[in-house]
Amino acid sequence: MKRADRLMAILIALQQRPETAQSLADKFEVSKRTVLRDMQSLSEIGIPLYSMTGPSGGFRMMEGFRLSPLQLDSQEALTVLFALRAMTNIMETPFNQARWTVLDKIRSVLPEETLKQVEPLLDRMELEVPVRKTKTPHLSALLEHTAESRWVHVLYRSENHHRRLRLYPRKIYTAHGFWYCEAFSPLHKEVRNFRVDRIEELEVIAQPDEGGNEQLQRAEDEEAPAKPAVRIAAKLTYRGALLAEQDYHIGEHVKQIADDEWTVEFDCPASEWDWAVRFFFTLGMQANVLEPDELRAGIREMAGQLYERYKPDSERNSL
Repeated sequence: MKRADRLMAILIALQQRPETAQSLADKFEVSKRTVLRDMQSLSEIGIPLYSMTGPSGGFRMMEGFRLSPLQLDSQEALTVLFALRAMTNIMETPFNQARWTVLDKIRSVLPEETLKQVEPLLDRMELEVPVRKTKTPHLSALLEHTAESRWVHVLYRSENHHRRLRLYPRKIYTAHGFWYCEAFSPLHKEVRNFRVDRIEELEVIAQPDEGGNEQLQRAEDEEAPAKPAVRIAAKLTYRGALLAEQDYHIGEHVKQIADDEWTVEFDCPASEWDWAVRFFFTLGMQANVLEPDELRAGIREMAGQLYERYKPDSERNSL
């Protein structure tokens, strides 16, 4: 980053919050001494800065001082427009209208020369998001309740149940084209992930009953010792590697070891064991699990169940 760009970035950061010399050095990947020289330069050109000591200290900008609107350079414009365009690929968001209008507003204020530099790059970059036709009518409300730390009562449809649950939502995120809510469930006595499109009804609970807050506090303060993770290793074909790379959790562990051979090795939490069995079973002949033997046995059992389902009638009648 050029020094002039770094000075402007420091001013923008200080408009948002106090910053220490070390935090600025970490952010801009320079030495603490360089930041202190930058602060001296800013003071010399009339920027009203001051510093405070103590745990909450750091550099601050005088109250009331604001920078004039910032012009984006081509790289910054590319970053913003790419992120916003990626957002438009998600069918359902809390920002359905705003994601389009903000794109138009940013384009309208960018210099024509900047747009000429950015547009060809945007046309050749894409963040792929699976197309989903699911509806999330409660997403915006759930996001608001999560931000306000409110308990909610939902009617939730899962793979095996259709029931009402009390939840304490902690985070909303999107992955694989779906929206998820990470929430504490007193029924399950743990934090779980819930698909937002599977929430059919939603209402706020003024005061959680049946000791909901106490259960949440115990879950956070008295977390049970986790069972040791299990080491999983497998060889993959080219297609198997492509499928494994798409997995949110293990994709980064796929490695190529030969022209036509890939491997994946990772520590699988005990709580995800059933997922591991299903995942490698679905890979079929595109994977060869090397360890552990328990995983190989689990896949073999699922294969046996599948065989029984599709066993020819002649074999069934002979028993």
